[in-house]
Amino acid sequence: MQKARIKLMSRDTEKIDNVCTELKMITDKFGVAMHGPIPLPTKKLKITTMKTPCGDGCGHGNATWDRWEMRIHKRVIDISADERTLRQIMRVTIPDGVSISIQLKD
Repeated sequence: MQKARIKLMSRDTEKIDNVCTELKMITDKFGVAMHGPIPLPTKKLKITTMKTPCGDGCGHGNATWDRWEMRIHKRVIDISADERTLRQIMRVTIPDGVSISIQLKD
């Protein structure tokens, strides 16, 4: 049996959880051991920009700022599977916005 480590990344938690439940259904169907999904720390990307092009708010009061934040959620799943199960995992439809990487270990 091989071990597969699957890493999922997405901005939408609902999409990433749907992929995790789909993988869980496949492992239950084939009777394979699955550990996870293990949530990793969420990466927060923050950007602060000025709303007005001039620095002092163009004489209309104080300088105003826009604050933007993007969160990237990550999950790790470990599966000890045979070749047949791994083929089924490769056929899982991955929605847009979800990044997946699979590493095989002996």
